[in-house]
Amino acid sequence: MTQQKKLGGTFSFPGTPFQVFRVGYGAMQLSGPGIFGPPKDRTEAVRVLHAAMEAGVNHIDTSDFYGPYVTNQIVREALYPYPAGLVIVTKLGGRRDEKGGWLAAHSGQELIEGAESNLRNLRLDVLDIVNLRAWGIHGPDPGFDVRPSMDVLADLQRRGIIRHIGVSNVTREQLVAAQKIAPVVCVQNCYNIANRADDRLIDDLAQQGIPYVPFFPLGGFTPLQSGHLNATAASLGATPMQVALAWLLHRSSNMLLIPGTSSVAHLRENLAAASLELSSEALQRLDAIAREASHS
Repeated sequence: MTQQKKLGGTFSFPGTPFQVFRVGYGAMQLSGPGIFGPPKDRTEAVRVLHAAMEAGVNHIDTSDFYGPYVTNQIVREALYPYPAGLVIVTKLGGRRDEKGGWLAAHSGQELIEGAESNLRNLRLDVLDIVNLRAWGIHGPDPGFDVRPSMDVLADLQRRGIIRHIGVSNVTREQLVAAQKIAPVVCVQNCYNIANRADDRLIDDLAQQGIPYVPFFPLGGFTPLQSGHLNATAASLGATPMQVALAWLLHRSSNMLLIPGTSSVAHLRENLAAASLELSSEALQRLDAIAREASHS
């Protein structure tokens, strides 16, 4: 298989030396239930990361608030010293309470401590890319002012603690505000076949050469939408997740995927989505899911 076809081909983070395959790996599920505490099978978690590297994955998405700390510690255990060319993207802007609740963490001190914690648990001297996670319970919060947090990240960049900055869970307006403070090398938002509020944003980012990293590829589907997806997947001899991932790769060349799993078998299924061919008929059926969502 040529590099152009392997794992969906490649895409580069703008203004960086980082070129990655379009199908990467999201490490969130390496921690325990609810993304809290240790995994049930740490050995399998390490095995998943080894299998991802063996398959050629060179883009890992993680954060110290997964676990907390657990996921980054497993990444370090499995992969340190890190393979040449591996790009590790982490996030700041959140923390966990003692019961596993998700809390915003946008003060200057919290962001600085979060960066230092990621460095420590990943055993890195500098963080490749850090996404500023704008906190919102059900998607982006339009009232959140990204500028103070971006100022802190830009200072961490000047100090050599982080190399590049991305943003997550943001509106178009928040992205523009962030870009006025520092270059943004990626955007990570919720997006899938049925939830396409970011269609225009994705196209704008493609024009700028900035990758868009969708999360929750099967999130927010109605039972009827899931039924349509299941039927399409069955007709292709694939799983619904594989079809959802293949559709995302087809949607735009600047799409970088980070499907997560704690199972080697499921990892291999996800990576195989990159080679799934979607016929024009299948694409029409999948687009019907989006039209249904817009009228629901």
